[in-house]
Amino acid sequence: MAKVLDKFGRPIRDLRISVTDRCNFRCTYCMPKEIFGNDYQFLPQKELLTYEEMERVARGFASLGVEKLRITGGEPLMRKGLPSLIEKLVKIEGITDIGLTTNAVMLDRYAEDLYNAGLRRLNISLDAMDPFLFGEMNGRGTHPQAILKNIELAKEMGFNIKVNMVVQKDVNVLEILPMAMHFKERGITLRFIEFMDVGNDNAWSFDKVVTKKDILRLLQTEFELEPVDANYFGEVAKRYRYKDNGVEVGFITSVSESFCSSCTRARISSDGKIYTCLFATEGFDLRELVRSGKSDEALKEALVGLWQARDDRYSDERTEETAKKRNKINMSYIGG
Repeated sequence: MAKVLDKFGRPIRDLRISVTDRCNFRCTYCMPKEIFGNDYQFLPQKELLTYEEMERVARGFASLGVEKLRITGGEPLMRKGLPSLIEKLVKIEGITDIGLTTNAVMLDRYAEDLYNAGLRRLNISLDAMDPFLFGEMNGRGTHPQAILKNIELAKEMGFNIKVNMVVQKDVNVLEILPMAMHFKERGITLRFIEFMDVGNDNAWSFDKVVTKKDILRLLQTEFELEPVDANYFGEVAKRYRYKDNGVEVGFITSVSESFCSSCTRARISSDGKIYTCLFATEGFDLRELVRSGKSDEALKEALVGLWQARDDRYSDERTEETAKKRNKINMSYIGG
């Protein structure tokens, strides 16, 4: 069929599927433990999309031009039987890339099964090398060594790995250079993510943002870097590489250098709502449509209509005031 474009002429190429809203971390910028306490009510199992329903929705999106899938959460490894979902998704015609975003605490238990199911790409979250600081940031006292060990395990198995570090002023800026050195030496791409106002629970402000410009300037005090051209339209990361060994670093610049104009991503929550922006306030209920007995063609028509109506460009329009007043969906619910 003809290319499906939104109101700003952006095609749909990427779909992020959240498989659970639960997580074993309580990171301060995502699920602060003051809000997501022991009595927090997560979604019951019956409200979650089944893996068969996720496969059906992914097939619908693939027919519209989606090529890349990302499995997210919460922490996706907390959803039982995840390799069986990967087995289904890798068989979808048109899908060329499937990735998984994880904090990697449980990765040693599931890495082999995930690899055998066809998964090859991992995005692993790690915000500091200092044990005390990382334990404070993840809200569970987990040491970075547990993550680093599983990164090495996954690398040896053959996974393509990128490590994501959310940088916050007066929190983990001093960890930038140690993180860069560690992953440069191991040939693993490190991506620095500007602190974003996703959801309404992380006390975000512009004052807490460390921009790409600031991080790059700090890196250049120790390393020689050169820019790398984008691989494709809609690539989120601004990429650089070390001149001496070619290992890459990337920057996710939602705050300082918005990429709304080339955003090709849709997101599905674990209970089946579709969101056309990370900073959305509400989504469309695909679960109801999928469970209503409607045909695949009806599902496809609904997806086309949703994308063609899309006019999101929140990061272009963000101000301190809109960040405070807009009631955005939490990252733990929608996925990163």
